Formats: sequence, structure tokens, C-alpha cells
Amino acid sequence: MNIYEPVLITGGTGSFGKAMLRDLLAQGCPEVRVLSRDEEKQDSMRNELGDDRVRFYVGDVRDRDAVERAMQGVNYVFHAAALKQVPSCEFFPHEAVRTNILGSENVLRGAIAAGVRGLVCLSTDKAVFPINAMGMTKALMEKTAQAAARDLGSSARTTISCVRYGNVMYSRGSAIPLFVRQIRQDKPITITEPSMTRFLMPLRDSVALVNHALTNARQGDLFIKKAPASTIAVLAEAVKELFGVPDHPTEIIGWRHAEKLYETLASAEELAHSEDMSDYYRIVLDQRSLNYKAYFSEGDQEIVHHSDYHSHNTERLDVSGVKDLLLSLPEFRAELEAVGVVH
Repeated sequence: MNIYEPVLITGGTGSFGKAMLRDLLAQGCPEVRVLSRDEEKQDSMRNELGDDRVRFYVGDVRDRDAVERAMQGVNYVFHAAALKQVPSCEFFPHEAVRTNILGSENVLRGAIAAGVRGLVCLSTDKAVFPINAMGMTKALMEKTAQAAARDLGSSARTTISCVRYGNVMYSRGSAIPLFVRQIRQDKPITITEPSMTRFLMPLRDSVALVNHALTNARQGDLFIKKAPASTIAVLAEAVKELFGVPDHPTEIIGWRHAEKLYETLASAEELAHSEDMSDYYRIVLDQRSLNYKAYFSEGDQEIVHHSDYHSHNTERLDVSGVKDLLLSLPEFRAELEAVGVVH
């Protein structure tokens, strides 16, 4: 990516969007556009940053006109706008469809029409073997992006790729800020299922993943960042120890609706058609058309040599390892400093 070209971030007021924005500004990007529907968050960002290189567009990805206005003259797009909260999507699945699938289609078509050079669509581990509406709509977002990439072909001006990652540590609505808040309010830490595992990825790694995709993508590629994981019980224990309250009470509340015991970042079928890039997997686009005989008469022997890549079989962190990772997060260190805890 040439950092001296305009960039658009959809959903740019979210956790990832803000981290990506700061990274782009630090690299010297002359113009970063933020498209989101939350004018209050935009105003807060505008006052906080005070940087004329950032241009704000109020609009919703569901509105193709709003997307196309923000897209004009842009060379690179990071598509992060989405409905991400599992319970909200469960109760309002039609809203998840409108944003995560139809909104993504607007971004894809807008980027192609505007001649954007690179578009990276952000997805989630919940898109693999999805059991909830959020994961299902993200899976269809991936398929929509891949279909557009397949139609464009490798010689097109616009290169479309996707990235998929697990829980981003300290993102809005995630477990870590909840645990911190419960400790600071002297309330029990609430845990669903102690043996449940989740991938742990700092925001900086999600930014690195997206940059890797934009730099290395071929048409239709999907990139995955390898990441460690821990059980929810270990995560809670690490937070308590760092706050100096190892005996803080914990309450097990049981499984929530539409949750998994572990999350999967890549299926065996996908890994059979992937490239191991050390810290990343590149999953290559299936270029076959509808008119191929193998679809009906042949199988794929490579799949049997792979296992799914999930949070139960990745590197498993103990309490010490999770503590080290937490201490590397500026947001978490700020919470410790606010209560006078120094490490």
C-alpha cells in the first residue's frame, strides 16, 4: 500500500477503526476518511485527534449513496462496519443481514465502481461453523466478497481480500473490560463456562493482520493471524492477580445463548487450500466456476490431512502468559494506573 494515498475506514469509530486510523496517521497517510453512522463518536474523535487529515462522513453502509460519496477518490478501503454483538444479532437477525451482508455488498460495489485499488473486509472466527446470526451473516459477507473477487478476476484494478480473527482484547463489549469494571465496582466477576476457550489478539495484531492482507493479497485471498488462546477461567484469574485481588469473588452464570465451547479460525477444508506464511495463513480463493465436473463427481483427498484450527488446539496460555499479554495493552495498564497498581 502507498500510504500517501487516501484511505477509507467504514465503521471507523469502533475499536479497530480507531486503532487503524492512528496507525495510518503515524505512517504519514495524507487523508483518512471515516464513514460511520454515529455522529457523537465522530465528534469525540474529531476533538480528541485535532488532525485535519481525518475527514468524517456521517452515513450507513446500508445506504449505497452514502458509501459511494465517501468512496470517491479513495485508493484503499478497510471495511470494518458491522453489527458485532451476538445477542443483538440473535434478537434482530434481519438487522444483521442488512448491515453485515447487504451493507457489505454496497461497500464492494462502491469500491469496484470507484476504482479502489485494495479492499479488505474484516470477518470473525464466528463465521466458521456459525451457530449464531452474527457468525452466519459474517460468513455470508465473506462469500459475497469472494464472489465479487471471482467475478473481477486477477487482472482487475480492484483487489478484494478478507481477514478473519478471534476476540480482540479490550475491544468494546468484550470480557476483559467487563472483568475490570466488575473488580472496580466490587462486584463478582461473571463467567459463563470456565473451560470455554477464546483466541486472544491485541488490537495491534489486528491492525498488523489487515496491513499484511493489503500488502500481500491476491484476488479473493482470506488471511488469518495465528493467535494464542486461554480458558475464560484463566483469563479471569490473570485479571484478578494483576489488580492485586486474587480472592475477588467469581460467579459462574452458565452458557449464554448461541455461544460455543471454542471458536474456530479455519476449517480443515480451508486449510487444505491454504498457504502457511509463518504468522499467518493465506486461504486461496476457489476459482472454479459453476460449470465444473469435479463438483459432481470428484472429492478432495487433501482435506483428510488437516484438522480445524481452533482455540482448543492452538497455543494455550497459562495465567502467567495471559498476564504478560494483558500488561502489553496500553488500555489495561491505564486501568491499573487509575487504581494505583504498578507492575
